[in-house]
Amino acid sequence: MAKIKVKFACMECGTESPKWLGKCPGCGAWNSMVEEKETVVKTTGAAGAAVFQTKEKPRSIIHIESDQEPRIDTKLGELNRVLGGGVVPGSLILVGGDPGIGKSTLLLQASHSLAASGMRILYISGEESVRQTRLRADRLGSLSEQLYVLCETNVESIREAIESVEPALVVIDSIQTVFDPNVQSAPGSVAQVRECTSHFMRIAKIKGVATVLVGHVTKEGAIAGPRMLEHMVDCVLYFEGERHHTYRLLRAVKNRFGSTNEIGIFEMGESGLREVANPSELFLSERPLGVAGSTVVASMEGTRPVLVELQALVASTNFPSPRRMSAGIDHHRMALIIAVLEKRMGMFLQNQDAYLNVAGGVKLDEPAVDLAAAVSIASSFRDAPTRPFDIIFGEVGLTGEVRAVSRAEQRVREAEKLGFKRVIMPENSLKGWKPPSNIEIIGVSTVAEALRAALG
Repeated sequence: MAKIKVKFACMECGTESPKWLGKCPGCGAWNSMVEEKETVVKTTGAAGAAVFQTKEKPRSIIHIESDQEPRIDTKLGELNRVLGGGVVPGSLILVGGDPGIGKSTLLLQASHSLAASGMRILYISGEESVRQTRLRADRLGSLSEQLYVLCETNVESIREAIESVEPALVVIDSIQTVFDPNVQSAPGSVAQVRECTSHFMRIAKIKGVATVLVGHVTKEGAIAGPRMLEHMVDCVLYFEGERHHTYRLLRAVKNRFGSTNEIGIFEMGESGLREVANPSELFLSERPLGVAGSTVVASMEGTRPVLVELQALVASTNFPSPRRMSAGIDHHRMALIIAVLEKRMGMFLQNQDAYLNVAGGVKLDEPAVDLAAAVSIASSFRDAPTRPFDIIFGEVGLTGEVRAVSRAEQRVREAEKLGFKRVIMPENSLKGWKPPSNIEIIGVSTVAEALRAALG
């Protein structure tokens, strides 16, 4: 008889322990250790050997063909951008996001686009029946003859379905509902998620079938289950957004076949997700003009410049310690900018509450937004509005200097395309390229020069 091994595993990070612990030694989470019974079973069947064994012999790397296999075009430009140009055949992709954010909607629309182009797609749902999936497809208009739907959670049955259908792409929605009958644990446990992902990884690599896994997230926003799940897959995508906003951001945090700096922007509507071709125009559509504390920054998201509005509000407080709150920008970076304004510019902000917000729910994490944030805070503190057609970007140092940033030419070109008249930017970023003639460029080297140019 097979020996049953009892262990305790953390549901957050996958750390294993022979006994129960109140606090996980790996990630520090409390009450996250759960009991698991694992039965070691050897796979000796012909089916298992056909799937998990190959007859290839080791070869010298210089004798391996280097021809790149063409990527699968999903017909969704924003999704292709995040993936690095399309889906790589044989890759394993993990898509995570909050419940109800639109993960299943995005993948069903992408499956329909691929099926409409003649590819055979297999959509496996462990949370919905085939009729419920059909109702959702009717609402999205995603009906195609080459789109096959299956409601199944047994990994062996899913493997048989893949062999019978022979699809070009497989979607598993979601990995937390799939179970391996050889593992004596509940679906969604650490052992089940690890083993099932390992099954799909072998199928994808050996058969060359691109596989997309949908993963639930925890309340902290991380992929539920062990973090080793992210190490096993080739690409990890996060679908972000607020339920009260119609815009969704698709961001890559890991990509073996492309850049992790690209983002895709979608708009949620009654008929599903719609691609946003010009995000800068979208984020600036409701921008107020002539209001103190409002500036526009040119931020780079991968290879695409995005113009976003920054809003700051500085108000006096009666409490001994003022509040510092930010949305869309790291609050530590905001505290650094306020300290520079106090020390280098002489602004007395110790009795002022400061709030900083990025309009549209976008998260900006590059240092090029420092100068725009400083101008926004100073504008609200002095109650002096900036010019409505100014673009500001640059990195701020602790001594009050403005440092150069990358891709300055692309930021200026995007501002020119949207009708802005003036750009306040680092002086050192003007080297090596010729600015456009119909837009005024002001190079600054300190924060004081930027405030004089922006606020007069």
